[in-house]
Amino acid sequence: MRSVGVLAVLAVVGFLAEGSSAGSGAGYSMEVLVDGRPAAELPHAGKTYIEAARGREYAVRLTNGTGGRVAVALAVDGLNSIDARRTSSREATKWILGPYESIVIEGWQTSGSTARRFFFTTEERSYGAWLGRTEDLGVITAAFFRERPGCLSRDLDSRPDSRMEKRADAPSAQAAPKEENAATGIGRETDHRVRRVEFDEEDAPAAVVSLRYGYRAELTALGVLPRPRWDDDPLARRERASGFEDTGYAPDPYRRRR
Repeated sequence: MRSVGVLAVLAVVGFLAEGSSAGSGAGYSMEVLVDGRPAAELPHAGKTYIEAARGREYAVRLTNGTGGRVAVALAVDGLNSIDARRTSSREATKWILGPYESIVIEGWQTSGSTARRFFFTTEERSYGAWLGRTEDLGVITAAFFRERPGCLSRDLDSRPDSRMEKRADAPSAQAAPKEENAATGIGRETDHRVRRVEFDEEDAPAAVVSLRYGYRAELTALGVLPRPRWDDDPLARRERASGFEDTGYAPDPYRRRR
């Protein structure tokens, strides 16, 4: 059965992954980029985490390290990065990558030429909460499907999705988040041209990779990051304070010390 995929016209570049990461499998990989650099991956209890940076934009890099074309279903907080729907990976609209190619997805695709940026925010201000879909906050998942042998792609009409355009008034990255768990918001608009193509994919994904994310307090509570030592804990330092210590006179910061 043929399905419809989306080919990013401007964003696909030649890229062969070197080595492997926790967010990889069977020659395919996924990385979260903050300021253009991969976020450090933190393995814990059979899962892989990254630390979210509050209010910061991020992107997702998908890499096909094989010699065949693949279709990739990418879900952020359980929402497809192309149409924001919650479906199975088989039924999802997918990104199409050529052999040894990589694509950087900066946000949800809101038309045939624009996307709105991913950024770390709170659950309350997340895109998922705005849509009323909060079942899968805090996880980014990519499913890679190989192409059936002998398939030829065909370009389809690429029209802006007006339903997605109406979502542009969702909470912005500049809003001040509350102290709570991390989720992803839909932020500023960016250029991202695509066209639709047909792609005959296999029934099951060749690989599925997932990365979970959270703020430092969340990751510490889960045991992903070590708890601060007593000496480093600001609250513990304040509790040890006594108020007096006989040290002589007050030091003068404007007088050179000898």
